Amino acid sequence: MSSTENASMSRGEMAAFISRLVVKSLHDYTGRGPTKARTYLNENVVTVILRDTLTAGERSLVQGGRGQMVLDIRFAFQQTMSEDMRRGVQEITGRKVDAFMSANHLDPDVAVECFVLDGVPSVRLPEEEPVE
Repeated sequence: MSSTENASMSRGEMAAFISRLVVKSLHDYTGRGPTKARTYLNENVVTVILRDTLTAGERSLVQGGRGQMVLDIRFAFQQTMSEDMRRGVQEITGRKVDAFMSANHLDPDVAVECFVLDGVPSVRLPEEEPVE
């Protein structure tokens, strides 16, 4: 995606592209993607909230008292896929990702992916509702 294409994208379109990127990345790395994703765009922060992320095997481990093991495995996946997601967000937003943070919560099954962007945007995004 070129910087010209990025500048012509609405905030909602950008959020939708980022939601799809994160869901696809999780699916590609874990074999199952979340059922819900919502992306919020602020001036220098992109936050993606995901719901229903765990695989059947991970849910079984949680029910069996092995929740910390699932969190450790998820952390390993997040570290492994971080470069792909950073690159994708940079391409979509046209801005460098300075930092990427990721966390999971088991009950309820919610995850967050947070990207901190470099500098000040060259084009101010219009105010819009977040997109699922």
